[in-house]
Amino acid sequence: MTDERGAQVDRWLVRKAREGELGAYEELIRRHRDRIYRIALRITGDPADADDVTQEVVIQLWTTLSGFAGGSAFTTWLYRVVVNRSLDLQRRARRTAPDEPTDDDLASVAGPERSVVAGEELRAGLEAIARLPDTQRVPFVLCQIEGLSYAQAAAVTKVSEATLRGRLARARTTLLAEMRSWSA
Repeated sequence: MTDERGAQVDRWLVRKAREGELGAYEELIRRHRDRIYRIALRITGDPADADDVTQEVVIQLWTTLSGFAGGSAFTTWLYRVVVNRSLDLQRRARRTAPDEPTDDDLASVAGPERSVVAGEELRAGLEAIARLPDTQRVPFVLCQIEGLSYAQAAAVTKVSEATLRGRLARARTTLLAEMRSWSA
């Protein structure tokens, strides 16, 4: 499904959900639940926290969907909600435990030794991302992991595109320095 087609479907579902159609709301959640979790996981660095954020966002969307003005894409608004919830939870918890790599993350690596090394490298990368300041981690997650354009990520983070690019560049520089030992 093209991005424009997906945006049209989202707009229709949002309209129907705002009219009180539970089925439309459930479909909207089904379409975006994995994305909500993925973003929350990369920002919080903890699977349990990501589950909590996902649940909070699902509940919050039902009550705040009426506040979605439609001035931007639904996904832009949704990303903002997920980022805010994730950062709020992280601030409350004051911890940044990285997530554990899954078997799927390591599936493309051959051999048991390489799997161990790849797992350690992945873990080190996730820990490095989790240590980034919020102002750098959020743009990195949105652009590098979720694939948002600079303009979309700037809209989500409510900063100029130039500011976002600067924060993203700093995040990349920091991660490159931290992961240099893995490239040898």
